[in-house]
Amino acid sequence: MEYTQRIRNLREDNDYNQTFVAKAIHVAQTTYSDYEKGKVRMPIESAIALAKFYNVDLNFLMGISDIRNEFPKK
Repeated sequence: MEYTQRIRNLREDNDYNQTFVAKAIHVAQTTYSDYEKGKVRMPIESAIALAKFYNVDLNFLMGISDIRNEFPKK
C-alpha cells in the first residue's frame, strides 16, 4: 500500500478531517492534502509527527509493512 493511501485511511478510520490532522502535525491543511494526494513528498519530520500522532511505527505509516506496531518509546 502506498503511504498516501495509508495516511488517508488512518485519518478516515479515526474520523478526523484534514484540518485537524494538519494542525496536529503543524502544517497547513493544503500541505497535508498534498501529502495525501502524492503531489509533494512528505518530509521526514512530518512523517515522524504523523507516526507519533497515530502511535504507529514508520514502516506501517509508509506502507512498508502491514503490521501495525506502536511508535517506539525512548
